[in-house]
Amino acid sequence: MFAYLLLIVALLSRVIPHSGWYGFTAVGGALLYFGARRGWREMLLPALVLAVSDYYLTAHVYGYPFHAADYAVTWGWYLAAFALGHALLASRVSFARVLAAAVAGPTSFFLLSNAAAWLMLSQAGGVYARNFSGLVNALIAGVPFYERDLISTGLVLTLAFGIPAVLQRPVLHQVSRRQA
Repeated sequence: MFAYLLLIVALLSRVIPHSGWYGFTAVGGALLYFGARRGWREMLLPALVLAVSDYYLTAHVYGYPFHAADYAVTWGWYLAAFALGHALLASRVSFARVLAAAVAGPTSFFLLSNAAAWLMLSQAGGVYARNFSGLVNALIAGVPFYERDLISTGLVLTLAFGIPAVLQRPVLHQVSRRQA
């Protein structure tokens, strides 16, 4: 149940106006956590809900024309994030695995989305040159978003996996018994 609640938080972190949150979004962490805690059959609905939120934000909040093809990489990454969370965290959770997910999730999205932006925006008259220098410029342009995504995902995963781990530690139970 918590995985679904976390996805609702992720959705709200996208659609509620929050200019003061400095680009925080719970999406990456929620997708990784969902992949770790829920089965494969349950992954399509959250991906669909996030895709609908992409449409809503693009067409109704930002007022841009919506083209589904522009979101193929993002929507594919939603499913890949589920798979990554499942692969890294479903069988065993450890600090190293949570850290790996917190880095691999945002890094994979950063690389995929910025490479896709470079391909789309390096056409004739586009923003980026269609060479290695243009790709580097596209990656550099995405660094501020990557930094925020790393922080957001790390925070969400730390809270989602860390709080239950701390609460279940035998040491805490032994200390509370000694004090009683």
